[in-house]
Amino acid sequence: MHFLGTSNPAFLKLLTFRVLIVLAYQIVAIVVGWHIYELTHDPLALGLIGLAEVIPYFCSALFAGYAVDHYSRRWFAISACLLLCLNALTLTAIAAQWIPDNPLVLMYGSIAVTGVARAFIGPSYSALFALVLQREQYARAAGLGSSVFQFALVAGPALGGILVGWAGKTVAYGISGGLCVLAALALLSLRIKEPPAAESAPIFTSIAEGLRFVFNNQIILGAQSLDMFAVLFGGAVAMLPAFIHDIFHYGPEGLGILRAAPAVGAVMTGLFLARHPLNKHAGRWLLIAVAGFGLCMIGFALSTNFWVAGLALLLSGICDGVSVVMRTTIMQLATPDAMRGRVAAINGIFIGSSNELGAFESGVAARLLGLVPSVVFGGAMTLLVVAVTAKYAPKLRRLELDQLQ
Repeated sequence: MHFLGTSNPAFLKLLTFRVLIVLAYQIVAIVVGWHIYELTHDPLALGLIGLAEVIPYFCSALFAGYAVDHYSRRWFAISACLLLCLNALTLTAIAAQWIPDNPLVLMYGSIAVTGVARAFIGPSYSALFALVLQREQYARAAGLGSSVFQFALVAGPALGGILVGWAGKTVAYGISGGLCVLAALALLSLRIKEPPAAESAPIFTSIAEGLRFVFNNQIILGAQSLDMFAVLFGGAVAMLPAFIHDIFHYGPEGLGILRAAPAVGAVMTGLFLARHPLNKHAGRWLLIAVAGFGLCMIGFALSTNFWVAGLALLLSGICDGVSVVMRTTIMQLATPDAMRGRVAAINGIFIGSSNELGAFESGVAARLLGLVPSVVFGGAMTLLVVAVTAKYAPKLRRLELDQLQ
């Protein structure tokens, strides 16, 4: 894996950008969830965080993919970093009570701006990934990239919880803003030769071309749909503040531990797969991993012990790590260079928006069914999604990565 060393500083800088921006986002995510639940003590309010982010994300993502494919891969990501920094500073002002009126309205508005910024980060990263690596390096690099991403998911929630408990929400938001600036500087230092701007096709024609490519490719569509519905129904992360408050009776530090547990498992998985990529039976491993994720969510929901719940989330992260690496590798190998931004944007709608819609679904289900039954229901639906995908996407089920080389 020579590309992990100093022979490819561009890839290392790209990973630095990724870890910093995910750290920043995760700190804000955990702090704003704690902040809003402190103000409302309502699980539905936590679900509304996801809805506030997913609507602007969904509306922006396809245009972001078009912009990345036709203009600069790097400058849109830098602009998104600065927008997230501005958001963090706004939340800092709210936490410090410099803006006392209607804090919830302004907080949800700030979350909506975050959705717009995030719409540009995924397509930019995907396009830059292909610029700094050789094609034969994609599978191993996807494993390392997943580990870096998941490391930030470990450190971000843990750091956010510790900062809230020890230094307060104002400091936590402020540190997130500083990390956004450092992420932008990492991209500014990136020395790459971007391809010339693509011929400027009509924007909606170009977006439709990307949509046709994805929806006509059973392997890409199957992998994205599988993960989207699994996350939509199976994710319990948005409800963790309620579990901490009402079932485990821990403080914000406990919330940080549980938020970090899935990412610990995913980091270990990503590092393993960086050395031992699953080229054989890739489709089957993807289906098994998502089914395992659903079972872990059911186990978490039924746990009454804090550490048993943490173990269930750790195992869910191992399963999710396999899914993320498989999906990322499939997307990179199967996507033409000229369409990477648009395909990544569509993938972001499938995967990224499902996190926020899943948070909203979890909040509504928790209100209707109760906290624990809602997560059990979601895990059972994940198992159903795996069964349906295995039946109706046979090319994905039989996929060997060597077929895409």
